[in-house]
Amino acid sequence: MNTAVIQEKIDVIIASTKTKEEKLQEICDYLESEISYYDWVGFYFKNGNKEELKLAQYTGEETEHTIIPFGKGICGQVAVSNENFIVQDVSEQDNYISCGWKVKSEIVIPIFINEVNIGQIDIDSHTANIFTKKDENLLEYVCKQVSGIL
Repeated sequence: MNTAVIQEKIDVIIASTKTKEEKLQEICDYLESEISYYDWVGFYFKNGNKEELKLAQYTGEETEHTIIPFGKGICGQVAVSNENFIVQDVSEQDNYISCGWKVKSEIVIPIFINEVNIGQIDIDSHTANIFTKKDENLLEYVCKQVSGIL
């Protein structure tokens, strides 16, 4: 993974004249196509004043998890903790919402605006023990750039 090249492409997407939704979709599509072990890439955002997340743009297999209560699953836990969450083996997590039998690992990074967690990027992989600090740093960069268009 060439992080510098990926970051440059993210910057180009963010700077484009497309709508916010089109930019988010393009980021999902790009990350999923560029990084071989990113099998599902999506954004969840706080659903109004409710204590839940709502699925926005994503790339990958359809999911029934379009609404996730705060505290439930990896995404719901990140909504409460405001911290990155890397799960190298989802079978070892008690509070995991299964999105399919193929998913082996997951990484979720929160998106902040004015130090308030307003959403997150969620990546699922069909490979266990795959995510590294390099992924975490890249996705933190993506989230920082995304926060500028929200």
